[in-house]
Amino acid sequence: PAMLQTYQGACHCGDTRFEVEADLDHVRACDCSLCTQRGALIHRVENARLRLFTPLDALSVYRWHTRIAADYFCPRCGILPLRRPRTAPHLWGVNVRCLEGVDLAAIPIRPVHGRQLA
Repeated sequence: PAMLQTYQGACHCGDTRFEVEADLDHVRACDCSLCTQRGALIHRVENARLRLFTPLDALSVYRWHTRIAADYFCPRCGILPLRRPRTAPHLWGVNVRCLEGVDLAAIPIRPVHGRQLA
C-alpha cells in the first residue's frame, strides 16, 4: 500500500510554489539529453495529488522533439519544479529536488532510458 505524504515544493527563488501528495518510493533519473544536463530527479503523480499555489501560466514552458512533453520552469530563477512527461502526459512529473524535507539519499533511483525514445 502507498504511504502518501504531503510535501511543500518551490523553485529556488520561491516564486513557484506547490504542494504534492506522494509516496516517494523511487525517483526517476532520465538519460535523455535534456534531463542529463538538468539533473532533475522526477517522481510522477496524478493530477489530484498536486496543488499549484502559483498559476501555471506564470511559469515558462519548454517543449522539444515531439513537443508532447511540457517542462515548466520559473522564469525568474530558471529552476524546473514540474513537467508533463511525454510517455504519460496525463501525469505530473515533480522534481523531488524542489521538495522540502526530503532525504534524497534514502530514495531509490530508477533509471529511465529516454535516449532510446524515437
